[in-house]
Amino acid sequence: MVRLNTDLEFFAAELLKIRPKAGALAPFLFNPAQRELHRIIEEQKAKTGRVRVIVLKARQLGISTYIAARFYKQTTSNPGLRTIIIGHEKPASKNLFQLVKRFHEHMPEDLRPSVGASNAEELIFDKIDSGYLVSVATEEGSGRSATAQQLHASEAAFWKDLQVQFAALMQTIPDIDGTEIILETTGNSFNDFYKLWRKAEAGESEFIAVFLPWSLDPAYRARVPDDFARTEEEDKLAELHGLDDEQLQWRRNKIANMASPELFCQEYPLTADEAFIAADFDSYIPAELVLKARKREAEPTGYLIVGVDPAGKGADSTAIAWRKGSTIYKLEKRHGLGTMEVAGLVAKIIREEKPAKVNIDVTGLGVGVADRLDEQGYGHTINRVNFGGKPIEPPPLDENGKPAGGPANRRAELYVNLRNALEEGLSLPDSNSLQGDLTSIGYKFTSDGRLLLESKEDMRRRGIPSPDEGDAVALCFTEPNGSPVPQSVAKNFNRKIEYPNYGIF
Repeated sequence: MVRLNTDLEFFAAELLKIRPKAGALAPFLFNPAQRELHRIIEEQKAKTGRVRVIVLKARQLGISTYIAARFYKQTTSNPGLRTIIIGHEKPASKNLFQLVKRFHEHMPEDLRPSVGASNAEELIFDKIDSGYLVSVATEEGSGRSATAQQLHASEAAFWKDLQVQFAALMQTIPDIDGTEIILETTGNSFNDFYKLWRKAEAGESEFIAVFLPWSLDPAYRARVPDDFARTEEEDKLAELHGLDDEQLQWRRNKIANMASPELFCQEYPLTADEAFIAADFDSYIPAELVLKARKREAEPTGYLIVGVDPAGKGADSTAIAWRKGSTIYKLEKRHGLGTMEVAGLVAKIIREEKPAKVNIDVTGLGVGVADRLDEQGYGHTINRVNFGGKPIEPPPLDENGKPAGGPANRRAELYVNLRNALEEGLSLPDSNSLQGDLTSIGYKFTSDGRLLLESKEDMRRRGIPSPDEGDAVALCFTEPNGSPVPQSVAKNFNRKIEYPNYGIF
């Protein structure tokens, strides 16, 4: 009995019945995706005392079933506990509620709480004063007048007026320990859910972002025909995601039965980026380049270059990246630091780690940071970078010898250098938030063909967090050849510059 009370996976296997994809009712045995989500949720609850999770998932991984089991166990075990289930449409809400009712109907009689009310909208366990309220996100009210301790928000990416609906629903769950809010959904383009996801991914909300790819499901496999041969794209997928031929064949079969490969990626993503399909959006840094860099291991060698993207006490965060050679080996983000605090933090890095250069964005708060560091005698280490300034490299020439193309400003120039470094084998920290930053920046070309990246202000207007970590990493690439000295100085040396004890840059 003790294990039934403390071990959800054991409780589910012993007492709960589900209707599998084929066949009769069966015990609920966790699959790898459910087990991984359970691990993450339990870690958060142990750390914070509550659960606030956004789950982005591939289809049919059984995540709704896991949440239903988790909340059923807690609702029937704790007097006075109420759970709200909100689906994106009536059939979805009904299906989720049927999961709960099936659990209850097939529980052993001595463990099944008595029911005082049971209908399409509620299930009340009268003797323990606990129960469920079920609603639909598109209906007026959506459970807003209720008070509950647990909320299951299903297919949130498909809710109408998600931000308004969710803000209202958040008021139904007290801001106290022991409460749980779980959003789960498949992707649906760059809509309001994407904004919630990016804020969670960037650490700018109390929610943590959990991505679960289709490759976690052992059932997503198909028999491989004798004449099977991988395509070049499949070779890359196998390398990046550890897929075998049976998984690749399953992928082929699914794509053949769908309208387009893009729709497959949205429904069955391997990365969070794939889940968000939008024909009118293209990131300057491709997701594939970032994913390769996250999986690449490289020894940090050479001079230390530090990129600093300062922020004040607003919504943005100060981000700092550490680079040696072809490796960004460290990345930190601090929220709510003032000018003097950022200056003090950078001064400490200079004193203790002796970087060759610290590149600071001085388009905003960074001016004060750089000025203070100059006053402290660190001016020889500081390189002031104006994101809005002109590129330092001359633009390419057209067939008539006139300037044409190239980056439109200094920030675009840094990202060009960063993309080149990624293509040449740069190693990045294995960070979801960094990947989100680098792959959420749009771009366009000016009338004279120059590259212009989406500004932070424009990103905020579409509800996307400032790419603080991405900008800090880009600041490690102020020079095309990666050297820690300005390009104007480097031109006085040989084409490739060798620094004592550090190798060639």
